[in-house]
Amino acid sequence: MVGLRFQQDTRDAERKAALEAHDELAPKFGELAIDLMRHVRSGPHGAEVAAHFGAHLLDLWECKIASYDPAIEAEVIAESKLSNAYTQLVASARFEFRGETLNHSQLGKFTQHADREVRHQAASLRWDWFEENAAELDRIFDEQVHLRAQQAEKLGFGNYAELAYKKLGRTDYDRNDVRGYRAAILEHVVPLCARIRETQREALGVERLMAWDESVHDVDGNPAPSGTYAEKMDQARAMFDAMDDGLGSFFRLMESGRFLDLEAREGKAGGGFCTSFPTHGMPFVFANFNGTKGDVEVFTHEIGHAFQNYSSRDKTCIDFLWPTYEAAEVHSMSLEFLTWPHMERFFGDDAERFRRLHLTQSLLFLPYGVTVDAFQHWVYDNPSATPGDRLSKWQELEALYLPWRSWGDLARPAAGGMWQGQGHIYRAPFYYIDYTLAQVCAMQFLAKAEQDRGQAMDAYVTLCKRGGEAPFQDLVRSAGLVSPLDPGCLEGVVATATEYLGL
Repeated sequence: MVGLRFQQDTRDAERKAALEAHDELAPKFGELAIDLMRHVRSGPHGAEVAAHFGAHLLDLWECKIASYDPAIEAEVIAESKLSNAYTQLVASARFEFRGETLNHSQLGKFTQHADREVRHQAASLRWDWFEENAAELDRIFDEQVHLRAQQAEKLGFGNYAELAYKKLGRTDYDRNDVRGYRAAILEHVVPLCARIRETQREALGVERLMAWDESVHDVDGNPAPSGTYAEKMDQARAMFDAMDDGLGSFFRLMESGRFLDLEAREGKAGGGFCTSFPTHGMPFVFANFNGTKGDVEVFTHEIGHAFQNYSSRDKTCIDFLWPTYEAAEVHSMSLEFLTWPHMERFFGDDAERFRRLHLTQSLLFLPYGVTVDAFQHWVYDNPSATPGDRLSKWQELEALYLPWRSWGDLARPAAGGMWQGQGHIYRAPFYYIDYTLAQVCAMQFLAKAEQDRGQAMDAYVTLCKRGGEAPFQDLVRSAGLVSPLDPGCLEGVVATATEYLGL
């Protein structure tokens, strides 16, 4: 709760103090929980627990036991403070633009403006801010990297990447599997995305596609949802009622219980997420509407998380209320696609244009997502690297996975600083490849829904009800999906998407 309250108003000194007090205590409570896990796992009832809940529970406990010891308490607390400092710094940004005072989230609507010069101006403002704050951003991350490396060393890991995989509960794949997956993205997805970018350049009628053009795919700009905030909520309510499968009553419960905070405002942290309150049996959705198509995408995404958590609320084992992150993202990204038949409610005659753009940008996300992952592996394999080394590495990886990208006169990202705007790298290390793995699964759900929507929804709801009772690959296979880590998976997804888009 204190973490959510701080995100809702990062300016509030009392909320910040409460969060810092929580961060001081969290390792101690975590230590108590881990002591209990260790005792049960190695005690006389370990086999009985495994027989009742399944071996996956003990595997998760092994990950938690291995990833914490009181010896790293000081580093964990210091790391949390630095993460909060990054959140507060980014949330403090103010931009005077076109007669408005905007934060990062609100400025984002102008990066999708139909006028190319407006897009460039908005991008310049954003990246000028990162240039002005580069020294502090470098300091925060440099200290985080060293603190994380110290934790790994104290716990006996070769580097922080090994520790991070344990912290994330990755029990059925390792970094070698992920390396192979990144190679498959490079082989099968990057060439398709290069074709998409060339098609986009032609549609925009520009000689060279620049970074500030990438979010807009035709000269009319992107489709945007119509109506006021209240009208969008009416449209959402009608959509979920029509979908049924429990989504209608669930959404009404979220509304009536005030478990939604969706509008951008002064002092509110950027981004979107879903959290939960297990004692109430309810999730909570946080977002920042800014008038773009992203409002619908983020909203349906986070409601997917929330619906899964609510569907799993009666699990007797708290470890199963949420699955591991990559599995959790399957529920959210899949609901984005499963709501497609109802997009006319938000976009009217632009609904089909939205659907095509949504799929296109989902594909384009995959190379970016693996860029972030490859960068993080390199960072923690080289913890003594300088801030300048990190900028150079990002440039190298960007050239490999995103070869079409041109930053022009935007100095900070042109120098390799684009990654500093990706909050996960600061606040949730190694939690990013998860989005790409889930996106591949979500696109398979889309293909299923195009063939038999009822069957696809049944599989989706069943998957949500399973919560985290199995590891990632077991969960997705149980829904009739192919694991993204399996050979041939990406080729199939790319072929389906290419056919849909007529590329």
